[in-house]
Amino acid sequence: MSWLLVLIGAALGAPLRYLVDRTVQARHASVFPWGTWTVNTAASLLLGVLAGTASSDLRLVVGTGFCGALSTYSTFGYETLRLAEDGAVLYAAANVLVGVVGGLGAATIGIAIGRTI
Repeated sequence: MSWLLVLIGAALGAPLRYLVDRTVQARHASVFPWGTWTVNTAASLLLGVLAGTASSDLRLVVGTGFCGALSTYSTFGYETLRLAEDGAVLYAAANVLVGVVGGLGAATIGIAIGRTI
């Protein structure tokens, strides 16, 4: 039954990732992948909140399924490589720095929020 909970969460997270990514990216004229950064940071924040507050079933649906499908390390890696190959090395380096620091920061804030709930 656990796989079904993950499937339900993923079925919601994946389309939301696509929609948020396209919406955010359309609002920026920059080559920086703001859409991917947004979904990864949001998923990190939510997963941080869930870390100590949710039941195991909720962690499966929201944490593994929804956040797993909402966030995307593969796209983060691909976009970083694409930026570097296109000669936008500073953007590529900024993507790594902002992506990792943003994700860790959001997860830390999420854990703090989860502990106060």
